[in-house]
Amino acid sequence: MECLTVENISKSFREIKAVQNVSMRVDNGIIYGLLGPNGAGKTTTIRMIMNIIVPDEGKIDILGKKLDMYSTNSIGYLPEERGLYRKMKVGETLQFFASIKNFKGKKVKQEIDKWLERMNLAEWKNKKVEELSKGMQQKIQFIATIMHDPEILILDEPFAGLDPINVNLLKDIILEMKKKGKAVVFSTHMMDSAEKLCDHIFLINKGYLIVNGKLRDVKGGYGRDSVLLEFKGDDSFLENSPEIRSVNRYENVA
Repeated sequence: MECLTVENISKSFREIKAVQNVSMRVDNGIIYGLLGPNGAGKTTTIRMIMNIIVPDEGKIDILGKKLDMYSTNSIGYLPEERGLYRKMKVGETLQFFASIKNFKGKKVKQEIDKWLERMNLAEWKNKKVEELSKGMQQKIQFIATIMHDPEILILDEPFAGLDPINVNLLKDIILEMKKKGKAVVFSTHMMDSAEKLCDHIFLINKGYLIVNGKLRDVKGGYGRDSVLLEFKGDDSFLENSPEIRSVNRYENVA
């Protein structure tokens, strides 16, 4: 089922064309990677989907309805710039974010306790946010993103600042969301994370959508002139071969 439709959206800031004629369709139960270098237009696209900024052109539909101020209650959004109130306690912070999404009642406390336990943060519930490390704060904001059980998750650089153990924890939860039929869009410039998680990718560069397709199809259509070579020993012979255009070295992989 199609839950997010973006049609020909564009956005300029004076003479800077941040996003130009971008379209995408997002279905339930699929993980989408919104990829591209820094400044490519990823965050601007996400902010238009979240109704934070308004497109100059084009339209956006959420769950079959035109985007409005209420549509984003169906979305769990983790912004690239973290926005926690440092003097508030962790539990109070999560209750505040739940109320913004109109998530109220006894179930809120149950969900907060469940996710704090899952994230190994239960003992920090009554601590102020400023007492937590940056990685812990990142996990708190992730909880705020998902605890109201949104149909769509939009995660802007969700693994930034996390150690490998907590990166794997978030990846496991994202995959669980997929199994529950949620649509997941996450923005990253880390291609290895996208390759491990995504079913479908959107590649943006300089404001334009360059690639849009299933990951396996994209991989099949590109990289046919690349070879992965792993070995031990001297690799200097690679530099003098007329058949080799360039060499990228990563430890023992050339």
